Amino acid sequence: MQKINTYDFHLATHTTSRHVNHRIMTKQQEVEEKVERLTRLLAAENLGGVLLTGQHNFAWATAGGRSAIDESRDAGACALFVRADGHRFVIADCIEMPRLLTEELKGLDYEPIEYGWEDDKINPALVVEHARKLMTEGAELAADLPIGDARIIETQVARTRYRLTDGELERFRALGHDAGATVAAVARGLEPGLSEREVARRVTDALATHDIQTFVTLVAADERLTGFRHPVPTTKRWEKIVMIVVCARRAGLIASLTRIVCAGSGVMTEDLQMRTQATAAVNAALFAKTKPGATGKELYEVARREYAANGFEGEQHKHHQGGAAGYRPRDWVAHPACDEVVVERQAFAWNPSITGTKTEETCIVMDGEIEVITESPKWNYITVERDGREYRLPDVMSL
Repeated sequence: MQKINTYDFHLATHTTSRHVNHRIMTKQQEVEEKVERLTRLLAAENLGGVLLTGQHNFAWATAGGRSAIDESRDAGACALFVRADGHRFVIADCIEMPRLLTEELKGLDYEPIEYGWEDDKINPALVVEHARKLMTEGAELAADLPIGDARIIETQVARTRYRLTDGELERFRALGHDAGATVAAVARGLEPGLSEREVARRVTDALATHDIQTFVTLVAADERLTGFRHPVPTTKRWEKIVMIVVCARRAGLIASLTRIVCAGSGVMTEDLQMRTQATAAVNAALFAKTKPGATGKELYEVARREYAANGFEGEQHKHHQGGAAGYRPRDWVAHPACDEVVVERQAFAWNPSITGTKTEETCIVMDGEIEVITESPKWNYITVERDGREYRLPDVMSL
């Protein structure tokens, strides 16, 4: 393993550019492609139509639109309905319909089905009833989230999302670039004595200037880094080391990354360095094997073997290793019984951890290889070689 002191941002930009697809895809063309995927799914499942009520599926089906009013719920403020023949509708109350048609669905050919806001308070199955009126009598109705008696097919819908369109590739790369640069800039500017909550606030505020929302924000200072894998920010003030974890969302897509900084080179102990390098080795092994056709259980086994090879056998039991990403922080997580299969143009966020340290980046499978989209400028990286290729993973940065 060779340690790299700094990261040349211009080099990384040049490397990434070889994957750019210059075919212009309009928002309407992207929506058409997704509706076509859904109609193929409906035909395969012998269904008359599907209701998409989840906020994540609205964002996917509308090429980045937003249906959220109350973000504490999975369901958005409307339902998209795609019929087996490809005709599409938006079903919403009179409060939401004007904004949806003006700002989120303009030019996307969604036919509006509007009802009074009082109506679904009286009848919670109203959306299902409207959808059934739009289908052939006797056809089966499906939905992504539980609603009425519709058949739940979120797993199947998720699989239609996995292969990113040209437009999504560009939006995801831009999100990863902005998130990686912003989190790193905040991390490099931290001073010992700040509380975890203040660190979290600085990160979320900085990302917000790029129209990025933090779906998950975790901060661990000092002993909390060794004590907890999911450290929700507290009033604890950091003195020696602090970890920042974000799941950053823009236009529905979510990029995940982790960065760790310590207060001076004297804090970077040999033990911490060894653990971080071992964690990077696990991440590199996962990168090397994240190829079309690989299954989640095979990738879990890759991580298990790599932990053992680096002297940390069993560490995989202490936290999941990550998995497929996109419009959810993780569409699926690799585990011993996971039969999900990696596909071309699918996003992944691997997050191996060894007690006291962690590495995490978001990548996309392109041409059978991974393209990391969240690398940070002016950051320290560890280089690990696997299967004839070098992979770069974020090191602990000494301030």
